[in-house]
Amino acid sequence: MLLIRMKLLQLLVRKSEQLEMLFQPRLYQKQFPYMCLATSACLHSKKKKGNSYEQVDQEKYQSLVCSVTSYKASAQTPETIFEEDNLLYGQPLKHTPSNKVETKTPKNWVSLINPEKRVSLVNSDSNRPMKIALQKSKVPSVTRILQQTIPPQQAFYLERWKQKMILELGKDGFAEYTKNLFLQGELFHAALESIFLHEEMATKEQEENSAVSGYLSSVQHVLKDISEVKALESAVQHEALQYLGLVDCVAKYRGQLCVIDWKTSEKPKPFLQNTFDNPLQVAAYIGAINHDANYDFQVSCGLIVVAYKDGCPAHPHFMDPDLCSQYWNKWLLRLEEYMDRN
Repeated sequence: MLLIRMKLLQLLVRKSEQLEMLFQPRLYQKQFPYMCLATSACLHSKKKKGNSYEQVDQEKYQSLVCSVTSYKASAQTPETIFEEDNLLYGQPLKHTPSNKVETKTPKNWVSLINPEKRVSLVNSDSNRPMKIALQKSKVPSVTRILQQTIPPQQAFYLERWKQKMILELGKDGFAEYTKNLFLQGELFHAALESIFLHEEMATKEQEENSAVSGYLSSVQHVLKDISEVKALESAVQHEALQYLGLVDCVAKYRGQLCVIDWKTSEKPKPFLQNTFDNPLQVAAYIGAINHDANYDFQVSCGLIVVAYKDGCPAHPHFMDPDLCSQYWNKWLLRLEEYMDRN
């Protein structure tokens, strides 16, 4: 019995060795894929250690992988690169340009306020505003300088408006229209001068004139804040920079001495930027007064009053000293541009 058991044991040992030799190549074949890079799955009862690539969203990047593997290096173009960037990073954001504009500095910078000018504390004839006549001269005027250095964009819109008006009115009709505008402006300035000089008879006649009655009604609320008129329709000249102009009015507006510029308009101009080059004109007049020996005072503020023919309340645009300094800098640049051209 014992002998039979021993023979069975030997037989089992031999069979196990044969089975081991039989399955050993197949086991090696099963393990071989793990010794090289391959994308095929292997069947094992024991789970391998997690791979970081398995966490990638394969569906999301499937088209990218296909496009990269299908392209040859020599066939890559800017378009294909952009496509790959879009797949990786998404659509590029549009760049918004900065609103900051580099401010140029005039080569020949002169201060708006004249540090060497002596201001008289007592005016000998404070009740009578100054009125210096504008003499013909080779010195360029503020109006001429601004007209000849108008920015291209502003010139484009001005020319487009002009052509539109010519189409509606014709050349002769447009010439008559502009002539009437200038005439109304002159009558309006004359009416204001009569008011400030307390010429009651002239003021009454002008208020009855339909051409200016609407403008006068428009500025009534502004006139209440104006006092101590120092100059009316008076010529000024900057002695250092050599330009001249005709100032509408110099007076106090709500207690601040200002160069006042009266403007007429058929369209509302509720903001200062709607007045185009008028702030530069005011700044130029301020600088001229401060450097003109005929005036024994200095000004640091400005006021642009836009009056309307239909009598709607005028828009007063006050310019404080800081704002005047900014427009003074712009005026100096325009003046330099004019001098370079001439």
